[in-house]
Amino acid sequence: MPHQPIIVSGVEVTPLCDAVGPMGAAIRRPLPEMFPGSGLPDEPWVLHFHCYLLRSATGRLTLVDTGIGGHGSLAASWAPVPGTLLGELAAAGVAPADVETVVLTHLHSDHASGVVTDDGRPAFENARLVLQRAELDAAADGTLDRLIAPVKAQLQVVEGDVEVAPGVHVHLTAGHTPGHQIVRAGDLAMTGDLVLHPVQLDDPGVHYCYDDDREAAARVRAEVLERLRAERAVLATSHFSEPFVRL
Repeated sequence: MPHQPIIVSGVEVTPLCDAVGPMGAAIRRPLPEMFPGSGLPDEPWVLHFHCYLLRSATGRLTLVDTGIGGHGSLAASWAPVPGTLLGELAAAGVAPADVETVVLTHLHSDHASGVVTDDGRPAFENARLVLQRAELDAAADGTLDRLIAPVKAQLQVVEGDVEVAPGVHVHLTAGHTPGHQIVRAGDLAMTGDLVLHPVQLDDPGVHYCYDDDREAAARVRAEVLERLRAERAVLATSHFSEPFVRL
């Protein structure tokens, strides 16, 4: 567990590094094409795949995102599977059955594949799984069959901004996907794919080629970052090398 936890508003937040590596050939493109107009050099983009464990003052556990999954996951064609999320949780003293709430920022395979085990069973058998209605409605058949059907009984489908555990709120930030959401715990914002590369902190208008709606994603990114900067918030990012960024 290379990253240390921080305490925010009485909540212990532990970054869990599920994997590190470049995109595979199935979706890899030159970095300037991935972030058009960014001026980034044409060099490999090494992604860190972070999930986050939240432990409340009373010991309640919330997990934000479930990583890339195993060898046969939906992410296997392009991500450095297998992910090490379960080992990271064990290092933090947590078994999957201990987790009470799982928030999926969205259903892209690098954020949601670990919601099921390699043999298709629910990985977090005792958890409510929080997902935005718009994300579920837009999900592809393969995602529904492989990831959603096995955990259907555990789903808590929400719309908009909702408190999903004591002191833990989700906020709809559509653009990267139709039902993308970020997660707030006090002054900390777990941003999913709202921000993918540090260049977007300097210029939120820089598009990402795999955003579902690039214009909406850029607009929402700018609006959310402006609010978070005004709050002097801390970002907990999914793909930066360092998980925490203070604005």
